[in-house]
Amino acid sequence: MGSPMEPEAVDSVPTPATEAGRDGLDAILARPGRAVLAFDFDGTLAPIVPDPDQARAHPGAVPALAALAPHVASVVVITGRPAAVAVRHGGLADVPGLADLVVLGHYGAERFSARTGTVDAPAPHPGVAAVRAELPGFLQSIGSWKGTWIEEKGRSVAVHTRRADDPDAAFEALREPLADLALRHGLILEPGRLVLELRPPGMDKGAALLDHVRRTGADAVLYAGDDLGDLPAFAAVDKLRSEGVPGLLVCSGSTEVTELARRADLVVDGPQGVVRLLEALARRITDAPG
Repeated sequence: MGSPMEPEAVDSVPTPATEAGRDGLDAILARPGRAVLAFDFDGTLAPIVPDPDQARAHPGAVPALAALAPHVASVVVITGRPAAVAVRHGGLADVPGLADLVVLGHYGAERFSARTGTVDAPAPHPGVAAVRAELPGFLQSIGSWKGTWIEEKGRSVAVHTRRADDPDAAFEALREPLADLALRHGLILEPGRLVLELRPPGMDKGAALLDHVRRTGADAVLYAGDDLGDLPAFAAVDKLRSEGVPGLLVCSGSTEVTELARRADLVVDGPQGVVRLLEALARRITDAPG
């Protein structure tokens, strides 16, 4: 099997390196109105930046999504961020062409509908508040506060190591202590790209994607992501494939996470590569006869 890092172009749409991926792409192009297109936010639609509050969608992302959305069953963003934050940072509200956009925040615990402009969400998990209060002193007590910083995410809390002198070493040193802290408060630890997130159990991007695809009754799916938190969504696409629903797995490539690239049918060059893929899909779908 050829490397997915250097896809062959066919009518400007990259060719997936796997047979399953090619079947997924063919199904999306043949029946776009029956396809769900799903995307992670950070690292996929938006470049990774040192301060997550400064993350914004790639300039071409929203126009490309808006060009595709009227021709497919659903466009959905699935993110670990609060849904409202992803909508704000992505510029995803009140966009012509994206009236039916759905944003599933906090790994699917929150649901934003562009048609209503509202977010539906359950009550917060009590363990998050307990961890939020304990975490600053906890990091200092284990000598890991220098260069690390805490991100408040409402329904979860995250510790970043990107600013540490040795970000990878700080990340590895914190994994076990933070996993223990999460367990003590009934939470789980979700590792990412130099970030460790403590969040409630029970929802992940895979469960969120499966639920959304089944709600829409779609018979083809694309999922694009960049990080370890996207692996459950990749597994969900594999499950759908086993049930006869073709799927295409896209990795927004980086040198920080290679496991996703190994699992993907198609690897593109970060958010700019995702945008180019969406633009190519839009051209093919809108130029198709009928």
